[in-house]
Amino acid sequence: MTDTTPRIAPGNLRDLGLINHGISAIAGKIVGGAKPHIFTTLGRQRRLFRAWLWYSGHLMPGGKLPRRETELIIVHIATTRACMYELNHHRRIGRRAGLTEAQLDHAGDPAWSGWSERERALLTAAHQFVTTRGIDDDAWAELRGHLDEATAVEFCLLCAQYDSLATVLMTLRVQPEE
Repeated sequence: MTDTTPRIAPGNLRDLGLINHGISAIAGKIVGGAKPHIFTTLGRQRRLFRAWLWYSGHLMPGGKLPRRETELIIVHIATTRACMYELNHHRRIGRRAGLTEAQLDHAGDPAWSGWSERERALLTAAHQFVTTRGIDDDAWAELRGHLDEATAVEFCLLCAQYDSLATVLMTLRVQPEE
């Protein structure tokens, strides 16, 4: 059995500082629950946490990709990486962004018949990015048929961000909130 004990426990006001604790409390209110463990764990690194939030916010929800597609990509990455923390959060957000239960259930399968050509191109490229650390020429050409240069760069940064975040969450064994 795999140990699920957090390697770094979620912090409190003293651990996080007033600003990060406040950010965590606001995030909890927004999602309708407790302070997210991702915030109360990563927030222990006070300055870097706020820089990470700023960067992440420019990708989601502040990026050029439509929110629904951003969530589809994130759910695909979380599914591919088997990162339950990321998956649980982004399935919920994905529903609010307009993804159906069938789409969420098939997010790990770029070949599913229910995808549009654009969705299939996004998922195929995201899958290759995460599993091979690159995107082959055919998948890149298909992706670029749907995205301009700036959005293609954003796509790669989004994939890298959520692949990296999955690694951090699983390494630190951040547990879902109750």
